[in-house]
Amino acid sequence: MKKITVSALVAALFVLFQACSEKIETDLTKTAFIPKPVSIAATGTAFEIKKSTVIYVQEGSEQLLHTAGILAAEIGKVTGQTRVQTVSEAPSKGIYLAIQENDDLGKEGYELNIGKKLITITGTNAAGCFYGVQTLLQTLPVNTSLEEPLYLATGTVRDYPEYGYRGAMLDVARHFFTLEEVKQYIDFLAMYKMNALHLHLSDDQGWRIEIKSWPKLTEIGAQTEVGGGEGGFYTQEQYKELVQYAADRQIMIVPEIDMPGHTNAALASYAELNCDGKARDLYTGTEVGFSTLCTDKEVTYEFIDDVLRELAALTPGEYIHIGGDESHVTAHDDYVYFVNRVQKIVEKYGKKVIGWDEIANAELVDDATVQFWADVKNTTMGVEKGAKVLMSPAARAYLDMQYDSTSQYGLHWAGYIEVDHGYNWDPATLVEGVTKENIIGIEAPLWSETVSNIDEAEYLVFPRLPGYAEIGWTAPAQRNWDEYKTRLAKHGKRFEALGIDYYKSALVPWEE
Repeated sequence: MKKITVSALVAALFVLFQACSEKIETDLTKTAFIPKPVSIAATGTAFEIKKSTVIYVQEGSEQLLHTAGILAAEIGKVTGQTRVQTVSEAPSKGIYLAIQENDDLGKEGYELNIGKKLITITGTNAAGCFYGVQTLLQTLPVNTSLEEPLYLATGTVRDYPEYGYRGAMLDVARHFFTLEEVKQYIDFLAMYKMNALHLHLSDDQGWRIEIKSWPKLTEIGAQTEVGGGEGGFYTQEQYKELVQYAADRQIMIVPEIDMPGHTNAALASYAELNCDGKARDLYTGTEVGFSTLCTDKEVTYEFIDDVLRELAALTPGEYIHIGGDESHVTAHDDYVYFVNRVQKIVEKYGKKVIGWDEIANAELVDDATVQFWADVKNTTMGVEKGAKVLMSPAARAYLDMQYDSTSQYGLHWAGYIEVDHGYNWDPATLVEGVTKENIIGIEAPLWSETVSNIDEAEYLVFPRLPGYAEIGWTAPAQRNWDEYKTRLAKHGKRFEALGIDYYKSALVPWEE
């Protein structure tokens, strides 16, 4: 019998101790998912992701291939490489994406099943599969090196959203954001299963979308921004690139042309849009309510028809946003006449109308949506006229509001919005007379008076954006601030790994 030396015994015990200390997490319910899923069941084992792990895609879906490519890129950061392959039937191992009808999960639902050998993500449509992938990505540990084995806890997640519209707005008019910065913003939304990006494309300080039939809008109106910067605009090709980038991530672009107020950039570009026929000076301040298109000139409606015709042709999504807010120098009757006519132009080009809650003063067309931001009376009037409501209460959901008086960026005219205040509200009970049946969803707007690039915007967006995503996705009965903040705390490391400059709220127990 071979004699075991003391040194060999010590070495063996050290290896055993090391193996025990590197415990593999096998409880899927401990994962800090945001938004919180409908149900999570753990099965107590682990799936190992290797360099050889293949992502298999049910054949016949181009959208699933886009989703698989995004998943492969993320897993490849850990493994060094990941292959994608289409198949006609489910494999026995690897990762498998497929579309499968399931009435219990609705049109955007999914089931994520992590087994020891096979991970299966089945969505009721391509969007459901994409959301299942986002959930899977949240099970990946942060900052894992290529040399370390990667294990995922096994179990099943079944999930579907509370609201069909879960969005955020980016104001690219006050300050211009580059194509790459908008793509980065889209990535932020995609991480948390948001499905709409509202782009505020025009305002007093700048016009940001190329309109070929009215070229001076960008030749003149795009050349500045708040504070006097150089501004900028998106060519139609660039805008289409953004639309496609968003679509690959199951996000709909909702373009806004704000009118009849907030129009100084257009009024500076074309003199004939002014009642006195005189072009306005370009504007770089932050005051509101001083501009208006001339509502009784036919050229105004010819202009709007051309703009909306070109924009509708570039935008596959179902909505065009017509603004309508803070038209303080437009007479009430002129405003109503204007909004009535513009709604018909939107319908003419096959789109649905969204406008800020002031548009409820007009005769609303079928399928119109009123975006509640400030005025309860306007919003309830819209509901009485048959409109749907998009919930964006400024005092709860405006991303440009400061967290507190020490916040580096932002404003506070609607109040301070700490992370808990932004999370602790229910769209269906916030406004008397507006119930869940009236609401299409939630949107968190980021106005850009005080931020000039994506790095500055991150401070206002994070960590509030995940909370707004959860309000849109997760049923109110499943949401609780004390429980949510512990999940949010674990996402701080993810923000840091992505280089996101977030606000470290003292209300959240961030993990070191």
